[in-house]
Amino acid sequence: MNSQTRVISFHYTLTNKAGEVLDSSRDSKEPFSYMEGVGQIIPGLEKPMALLNVGDVRKIEVAAADAYGIHDAQLIVEVPRAKLPNSTELAVDDQFQASGPQGEMLMFRVLEIMGDNVKLDGNHPLAGEDLIFDVEVMKIRDATKEELAHGHAHGGDGHHH
Repeated sequence: MNSQTRVISFHYTLTNKAGEVLDSSRDSKEPFSYMEGVGQIIPGLEKPMALLNVGDVRKIEVAAADAYGIHDAQLIVEVPRAKLPNSTELAVDDQFQASGPQGEMLMFRVLEIMGDNVKLDGNHPLAGEDLIFDVEVMKIRDATKEELAHGHAHGGDGHHH
């Protein structure tokens, strides 16, 4: 493999083990593009994608641990409603960012509202799920200087943010 950082553009359909479609790039005209080695896509997908060439079509199964992680019960917390933003207008499934146990920023989702308390889940919605990606590699190119400086792909041609 050459040492040049590449941008890979691909179409995908993401399903779970039950065969339910969770997401697809096929809904848009443009394939999804990512820059290798910077964490733009989950590790369990990035490793096998690095071995593919333009035109390859593959089904890649990714275990939960290599996708969005195992569901962590410690990330389900109960907090006083008053400590949350827009506490009077909160609804189940609302999402907002807050600090996690080690001070990292996590996205929390409202699971339940119980009077003055709210139960939150800091797990990714797909945590604990084994995922299946049906991928088709559309384009592979070298990353531009601008992309390397910014640390992410700018789309199929490298020129928009």
